[in-house]
Amino acid sequence: MLTRRTVIQGIAAVGLAAAAWDGLPAKALAQTVSDADLAVPGPLGDIELGSKTAKVTIYEYASMTCSHCAHFHETAWPTLKQKYIDTGKVRFVMREFPLDPLATAGFMLARCAGDAKYYAVIDLLFSQQKNWAFVDKPVEALAKMVKQAGFTQESFEACLKNQQVYDGVNAVRDRGAQKFGVNSTPTFFINGQMQRGALSVEELEKILAPLVGS
Repeated sequence: MLTRRTVIQGIAAVGLAAAAWDGLPAKALAQTVSDADLAVPGPLGDIELGSKTAKVTIYEYASMTCSHCAHFHETAWPTLKQKYIDTGKVRFVMREFPLDPLATAGFMLARCAGDAKYYAVIDLLFSQQKNWAFVDKPVEALAKMVKQAGFTQESFEACLKNQQVYDGVNAVRDRGAQKFGVNSTPTFFINGQMQRGALSVEELEKILAPLVGS
């Protein structure tokens, strides 16, 4: 386990090796966990999208360096957000599950950006993943990338030295693994039912249509 003082060094050491820790694309047999257990937020709190009274709640455990997660957010996320989240049918919560130090840093920066910019940073990093996650100098690339979200070099470095944010991100990952059996990314819990792998639009529709009633 890295400490906050070695996050940046850890990122530099990972570099292209982050790909070796990529999430698994295969689907597994669904299992159901308690909604009450899933609803317990991590130390930094949950940042929600959608209506609190939605019939369906989706928790996504993801890693910022997972190419399958990026693929989901490129292909299926726009439909999920526009058709279900923005219309109040689905409540969505991202749960951090970093698979390497670079992914941890990405989530830390999203948290440091503040609740209002959290998902904007997530979207930015997923959409530009190949330009920062799998390059020779990932620290420099990540710093350059998040300047689009208002970070300076000073605030970038300060964020990655923030012990509270570092511990909070890792606490979510550890509880996901220990309590819910999350061991790959992306892993979704849709009204408590586990779905592993990057769900397609068609798979999402098949799952969500009967749950939302339309």
